[in-house]
Amino acid sequence: MFEILSEVWSNLKANKGRSFLTMFGIMWGIISITILSAMGEGFQRGNETVLRELGKNILIIRNGRTSLQAGGERAGRRIRLELDDVLALKEQSRLLEHIAPELMNGSVMAKSPFNSSTLQMSGVWPIYQEIRTIEVDRRRLMTEMDNDEARRVVIIGYDAAEQLFAERDPIGAEIHLRGIPYTIIGAVRRKDQDSNYTGADNGRLFIPYETMRKDFPLAGNMNTPDSISAIIAAPYDYVVEDTIRFIDERVKMDFREGGPTEDEVRSVLGPKLGFDVNDVEALSIWNTSMETVLFSKIPTGMNEFFISVSVITMLLGGIGVMNIMLIAIKERTREIGIRKALGATARTIQMQFFAEGMILTLLSGAIGLGIAVGLSSLVNMLPLPARFTGMIVTLDTAFLAIGILTLIGVAAAMHPARKAARLPPIEALRSEI
Repeated sequence: MFEILSEVWSNLKANKGRSFLTMFGIMWGIISITILSAMGEGFQRGNETVLRELGKNILIIRNGRTSLQAGGERAGRRIRLELDDVLALKEQSRLLEHIAPELMNGSVMAKSPFNSSTLQMSGVWPIYQEIRTIEVDRRRLMTEMDNDEARRVVIIGYDAAEQLFAERDPIGAEIHLRGIPYTIIGAVRRKDQDSNYTGADNGRLFIPYETMRKDFPLAGNMNTPDSISAIIAAPYDYVVEDTIRFIDERVKMDFREGGPTEDEVRSVLGPKLGFDVNDVEALSIWNTSMETVLFSKIPTGMNEFFISVSVITMLLGGIGVMNIMLIAIKERTREIGIRKALGATARTIQMQFFAEGMILTLLSGAIGLGIAVGLSSLVNMLPLPARFTGMIVTLDTAFLAIGILTLIGVAAAMHPARKAARLPPIEALRSEI
């Protein structure tokens, strides 16, 4: 092995410029495939993190207006959701794992001992906190008992806490919401949220649904004590996977119509609320699973394209390795003849040149991989945007690079090694140095 390494090193020194250009092709291919895959992984994970801040793979169902006639009613009729609709979905849905109502108020005057502000507020069931990733970094979330007993407790968003309390700890403090005293039981962690349907969670207040129903019912003559602002739901994991396949199979997608989950919601609520189950405008349904799939396809498609370009670069580098090995064989023809005359077998000669080609390829790849990992580490030390978690070199990426590199190394070394092994000893000895 030491002898082979010595031979490779001698060849590299003898042909410095040619060797560098050959190795550079392999190195650049490995750097490209690693960096671009790491970038795609970073964007994909960052996107998933940001989408999770709203709630990963959730349905937001809101009031709509009919566009089709149904049950003798004209088109254009307003559809209003009520608590019974939540209970109907809980009872009849086979695709939704968690379902919760939401009462919203966009302008509640909140006053602390230190400041006051007009804030958005939602009254929710405790399960809503899981669906919408409402997570606290201080004290606790609301419980079923808080809701059942209609306790006047509130969870405060990060920015809302700063507005009302500045740098002070809000936990346990009392605030007045339109003059009604509420106790703060939890503070939501800071959320890097860039999508919402009624305002960012950092600036909102969350109270138990039954409390909001009692203290802040929806205003307006058309609303009843059971009226709600929205239904928030989360499908089972297998439903999300089916949705991804459903989108992949569609050449053209109507996102207003949606997929199987939206169809089920309309099939349950249509007969109950008196609208045609095929009326896609009767309810406003935002399925974030669709958004997740679309965003994931962008870095995936880019990744596949860049990997193909990187592989082509590596193939060109492999051709360079093969060429330099062929030149080395031509320059060492007399040496091969002498070794064969002294008893070296064709297999020995073939293995030597094959090993030299593989070592040259793998050495180039190892240097390229080291450079790529180093560059990724440097990038990760910089301030990064919310949708990009950094250059993430995964094991899959490393194995892919090593696998492609090995195949190219075998292909690049095999032909020169066979050519060297097949040289007749007499013809090789006749060769001039």
